[in-house]
Amino acid sequence: MALSLISSSLSFQAAAAPKSVVSRSAVSMQIGAVQGVGTANMAGGVVPTRGRYEGVDSAILVQGGSLRTWSYRSPAIEQVQVVLSTEGRPLDADIELWHGPDNTPCKMRVYVENGQLRPFSAVVETPRGPNTVAIRNIGQIEFPIAANVVADVVDMPSADCVQSSTTIQGGALRTYPFDPSVDSVQVLLKTDGRPLNARIELLQGPNNNKQVIELYTEDGCDRPFFCVLETPGSGNVVRVVNTAPVEFPMTASVVPGSINNDMNSGAVLGGDVVIGGDVGW
Repeated sequence: MALSLISSSLSFQAAAAPKSVVSRSAVSMQIGAVQGVGTANMAGGVVPTRGRYEGVDSAILVQGGSLRTWSYRSPAIEQVQVVLSTEGRPLDADIELWHGPDNTPCKMRVYVENGQLRPFSAVVETPRGPNTVAIRNIGQIEFPIAANVVADVVDMPSADCVQSSTTIQGGALRTYPFDPSVDSVQVLLKTDGRPLNARIELLQGPNNNKQVIELYTEDGCDRPFFCVLETPGSGNVVRVVNTAPVEFPMTASVVPGSINNDMNSGAVLGGDVVIGGDVGW
């Protein structure tokens, strides 16, 4: 009797084995399909940035408190452009360049009051690959960021920006006011090979920071910093502070990027002002 029970149980287990194998294979196929969908959604493509930071479809959404990375293994990629924007909410992010294990040759902290009106755009030097660009949204979960990193079309400084440079000693600052017709400003910072520590501020009104960039680069000659600041409205002033000691001077070039020649304020200098009366009284 015992032998018959044992043989019946063994036959039941042998009959049930193919069903478990089939279920495991089905589960593995489902998991593989889900992983394939996830990687397809997260695969980033190289797209041009001109149409002026409006490539929202190609951008990756970085939620508050999360991290996204873009890796470039080819040493032929020597520059990448980072574009960050929001839907009108504040933007607060950390951007780092990883070059090898535990090596961060460039990093910056970015704050923008309105990421839709003033999107952040900067060029990061990536010589001698492989390199990885890491973007961390350090804002709250209610403030997502649309991030885009491109390598084929990168903004380059104009000839005026390259030729007009001013030396800023360690601990000193320079201010650059701009006319209301200036829509954007080019900022180029570099050194003679020494480390670069700087703070770039876009002011509109007294002590009203619209955009702040805290920058560190281990070699300001090999990895200069170039960015484009959007300056809509009037009263825009760019302030550049060399936060390094006096032994580490840097050169700064801050020039208009794009000018709106059609802008008309409606005011005429030297014209007559009539309040509450008829013209020609």
